Amino acid sequence: MSLNHVRPWRNIYRRKSRQIHVGTVPVGGDAPIAVQTMTNTDTSDAAATIKQVLACAEVGADIVRVSTPDQDSTRALREIVKESPVPIVADIHFHYKRAIEAAEAGAACLRINPGNIGDESRVKEVIRAAKDHGCSIRIGVNAGSLEKHLLEKYGEPCPEAMVESGLEHIKILEDNDFHEFKISVKASDVFLSAAAYQALAEATDAPIHLGITEAGGLMSGTIKSAIGLGNLLWMGIGDTLRVSLSADPVEEVKVGYDILKSLGLRHRGVNIISCPSCARQGFDVIKTVEKLEKRLEHIKTPMSLSIIGCVVNGPGEALMTDIGFTGGGAGSGMVYLAGKQSHKLSNDEMVDHIVEQVEKRAAEIEAQEAAAAAAE
Repeated sequence: MSLNHVRPWRNIYRRKSRQIHVGTVPVGGDAPIAVQTMTNTDTSDAAATIKQVLACAEVGADIVRVSTPDQDSTRALREIVKESPVPIVADIHFHYKRAIEAAEAGAACLRINPGNIGDESRVKEVIRAAKDHGCSIRIGVNAGSLEKHLLEKYGEPCPEAMVESGLEHIKILEDNDFHEFKISVKASDVFLSAAAYQALAEATDAPIHLGITEAGGLMSGTIKSAIGLGNLLWMGIGDTLRVSLSADPVEEVKVGYDILKSLGLRHRGVNIISCPSCARQGFDVIKTVEKLEKRLEHIKTPMSLSIIGCVVNGPGEALMTDIGFTGGGAGSGMVYLAGKQSHKLSNDEMVDHIVEQVEKRAAEIEAQEAAAAAAE
């Protein structure tokens, strides 16, 4: 019995959207919310870009976007696509011919910005290339680059202008019998983004790509994205997301998963529940968690781990996690397995022992899943 069944206040009812595919990854419908990121290497440097794509895929990126501003980039794209374990999206601005070249090079999706891609004839050329090469398209509306006629109409970027821009381009795609598209309406302002996405969700059944654009550095951008994306996801809006940080793209993927995990929408790796620590702690909680986060990065199997400094909340948290450690006295604490007290353990042995227990539990879960799959 799931917790959602027992506790209905935990339910998130996702907006009904139609499903498309970005390469092999389904987006929309009942598919898991896909986590994306974008490389920040020079795309023409295929080796450097491939290295970054692989690093992002390793931490769970479902889709990776690369910028293709020139012909050198689209030439390199063919090799990047070939070496990537995940679908590659080509980011197109200004030069519609780069979209055609990207489609020919094997991009799974073409991101076009209505504000700078050009007139309808150019969009039709992009549609033709997408059809010919099996690409999907993302209509990427951005508050910072709205079309001139919409800025003149509304006076400034606003939710109405952003949604109108998106719907105008949806019409162009649908008039040309193209339906493999998703859409985003991004802004750096959380309120503007949220309002635009809410209006968009009511205006179309297309899959929605979420993002707070230009969110900032690792700390500030994470907070802004968690607030903006978290609230939209809580309302059931969003089929794929990218957290935009002035940081390593690998961190974008990690933050994206953490946002989804906090809402119970995706589960990957170890979810560590830890206290902020205080004078009651029986061991150094902060340093212990830092070590465990690094030591457990390789675990992809979803599971929960509680690391609590003392017995005030430790036993209660441990009851609800796969593995737990609660600080005690005299340099030792209690290990909990499957919510039950198991054995005492010296603080000095804690990190190595917990890593061992997590790896053992991950192997058990994987074996159970394999057996269940074989029995079907």
